[in-house]
Amino acid sequence: MAEAPVLKTALSISGASCQGCAKKIRNALEPLTGDINLVEVNLEEQTVALPESADAAEAARIVTDTGYPAEPVTAAEENTSSCCTSKKEGSGDNDTDPSEKTEQIDSAQTAAPESSNSDQVHLAVTGATCASCVNTIEKALLSVPGVSHAHMNLADNTATATGAADSARLIQAIESAGYGASEIEDEDAADDRKQEEDKKQYKALLVKMAISLGLGIALMIWGMGFGSMMVSSENQITWLNLGILTLGVMIATGGHFYIGAWKAFKHHNANMDTLIALGTGTAWLYSIVVVSIPEALPEMARHVYFEASAMIIGLINLGQALELRAKGKTSEAVRRLLDLRAKTARVIRDGDEQDIPVEEVLKGDRIRVRPGEKLPVDGVIVEGSTRIDESMLTGEPMPASKVEGDEVSAGTLNTHGSIIYEATRVGSETALAQIIKLVKKAQGSKPAIGRLADKISSVFVPSVMLIAVVSALVWYNVGPEPAVVHMMVAATTVLIIACPCALGLATPMSVMVGVGKAAEYGVLIRQGDALQTAGKIDLVILDKTGTITEGHPAVTRVHALDGDENKLLALAAGLEQHSEHPLAEAIVAKAKEEDIALETVAGFEALNGKGVIGQANGQTLRLGNRRWLEAEGLSVDSLSDAAKCITDEAGTPLYLALGTELLGVIGVADAIKPDSKAAIARLHESGIKVMMVTGDIEATARAISDAAGIDDFRAEVLPEDKADVVNDMRNKGYTVAMVGDGINDAPALAASDVGFAIGTGTDVAIESASITLMRGSLHGVPDAIEISQATVTNIRQNLFGAFIYNTLGIPVAAGLLYPLWGILMSPILAGAAMSLSSVTVVSNANRLRLFKTSQKPVQHKEPNS
Repeated sequence: MAEAPVLKTALSISGASCQGCAKKIRNALEPLTGDINLVEVNLEEQTVALPESADAAEAARIVTDTGYPAEPVTAAEENTSSCCTSKKEGSGDNDTDPSEKTEQIDSAQTAAPESSNSDQVHLAVTGATCASCVNTIEKALLSVPGVSHAHMNLADNTATATGAADSARLIQAIESAGYGASEIEDEDAADDRKQEEDKKQYKALLVKMAISLGLGIALMIWGMGFGSMMVSSENQITWLNLGILTLGVMIATGGHFYIGAWKAFKHHNANMDTLIALGTGTAWLYSIVVVSIPEALPEMARHVYFEASAMIIGLINLGQALELRAKGKTSEAVRRLLDLRAKTARVIRDGDEQDIPVEEVLKGDRIRVRPGEKLPVDGVIVEGSTRIDESMLTGEPMPASKVEGDEVSAGTLNTHGSIIYEATRVGSETALAQIIKLVKKAQGSKPAIGRLADKISSVFVPSVMLIAVVSALVWYNVGPEPAVVHMMVAATTVLIIACPCALGLATPMSVMVGVGKAAEYGVLIRQGDALQTAGKIDLVILDKTGTITEGHPAVTRVHALDGDENKLLALAAGLEQHSEHPLAEAIVAKAKEEDIALETVAGFEALNGKGVIGQANGQTLRLGNRRWLEAEGLSVDSLSDAAKCITDEAGTPLYLALGTELLGVIGVADAIKPDSKAAIARLHESGIKVMMVTGDIEATARAISDAAGIDDFRAEVLPEDKADVVNDMRNKGYTVAMVGDGINDAPALAASDVGFAIGTGTDVAIESASITLMRGSLHGVPDAIEISQATVTNIRQNLFGAFIYNTLGIPVAAGLLYPLWGILMSPILAGAAMSLSSVTVVSNANRLRLFKTSQKPVQHKEPNS
């Protein structure tokens, strides 16, 4: 057997904060090492270990290009690292106290969510209007030393920079590029402020639209009906005054376009403002030249276009107002989550109950919640019982029963009894706050399909300006008379119609709505790429315990030879009440559920691998497996059929005997969740294959697989080998989703194309997955896949519309139809078409808000109070 290559710490990296980052680094380095398993990423120490034979310099270049700045480790750093490593290795698993291990895991779980955002700066950006602005801002942020990744979201005008740079330098970089920026410190306050600012801007745009369109339409009516659009000696002074009035209106209602264009010019950039300013400015300048020196132009060329300049600005302002209104609807999911927050809490302090702002609640405070009230913070019930509607957080339709000791979450609705609970997480630590944070982060992410627009936008505006110049030259040199007029109209129309607003909005608008729609179904999408990839899944691999099954054993069958099942349960539970084994707890719980009085049993003893024994009614009471009872001289053949029914249901048969008399058998199993089979059927309907991977024996795995309708399974798989199963199926050409809930599922979740973590599972599993299912139901998997497919389809529609619009619009604006039918597009029509394209993209994205999966979501209902 060949020796495994020796790995050594070869790179120091930055910006890698989760298992998803580690996965990207390993995949990027696979061509260099030849095997993804020969790359070890240590997120805590921010290092990468490679085989000794690997070229560290080349590896550093590859990792840096992947988005994580890296450099080879020097000899001194390597010695320090190995020293630290040897200390850790020396402690060894065998030398570690189990309680210490638990503390280490708990610590890692607690720290994991925080680390993912600790190196990010969120900025509010002003002045960005199109895809070219997005590209310019992202480049500006990436130019700041220490920034490893930058993303600008045009849909909500925010930017995120990941790395070691401080906010002041990032703001300076954006301002140097010609835009405004400020750091978002309180996101909730920023949301409220943005909502108010958007309302004011919407009203201002409508006023500007009314003024500019009013002037433009009046000029058109006057020129066509009562005067003339041609300049003559009789109306020259009138047109000169109207030209000055038009300039004033252009500055008052469209000044922001000219300011933006000037800033872009100063910073050697070009954007939507540049095209609008050039288009309207050219029309006005041409017209003022005609008015000032009409004799310098042929008589047929003495046409003014003041009304075009005013109307174009009016139409663009109208388009932006409609776009702003529609964009506000895309954030509805987040606003609904924000609306779940309670404003006050009834806190019990020093024996007195007092209502205080929720911001003043402290950990350890006791809070009373009455029927119909929202829970202000997370906590644990210490008094009372109730039913709580958690539908807006989890998508679970039925209110959940809660008793003393149960955890409760902020934002959920108390529907039944009055309870007192102790606050455990407050402020930004609550589950609701974390969900809002994750949704916002995902809404700002950019899937791979969106990067196509980025590549095009980087050269789009300069290309349009070049096309405008070329079309002007063609019209001037070979066009019909008046050549000057046709040249000006063609160039202006090309500049106006080609504004890349729709291109910049195509992806982020759909992502925002799609991520918000997923949140309504209790599905938290953490990464934009996962939103896109989920729609391509053709194989779902499921963990068994806690994913397909309930995760804890329960009594499934009770069979008494004399027919008295209550007596059988009373004896078995009386014996098992002395045991802490999960199977014992299931039997005791069943007896209590049936309200059966437990028999008194003495002399309890647990026999490892056999069962339990005690004394009842002066006789020996045994409960255990078949082999043990037969070794004790008891025949269990009379219970063979009942035992087979239990094993067929993936249960464990436990035989009960009193003295030499066999009493019956009890079946205990980790029951399949009520909706697992239906969720798996939904996956099959979508043409997706389902596989189960479990550490259980083959008989149990086969029984669960058959009962749940699973296509294939792998049994007796060690936790560390689950990732190998995932990689094997990926190598066979499948796009693989892994669904799990335990720490042992984390490597497999990270290795899959899309990892789904059951929200009731561990923090480590959730941190390793790109999608989190807030409830324990598998229905979240087909929900996420259906939403992904709908969102990606919507993005493609938007991109197709934006590309086709510009592909067809620019040639038509340049005059392609003139030789055929004598049609030359008006700049006014170009302005209307440009505005309409943006509104169309935003409206199409908002169609996703109406999307419903085959599992109908449950909307949160406010209490009648």
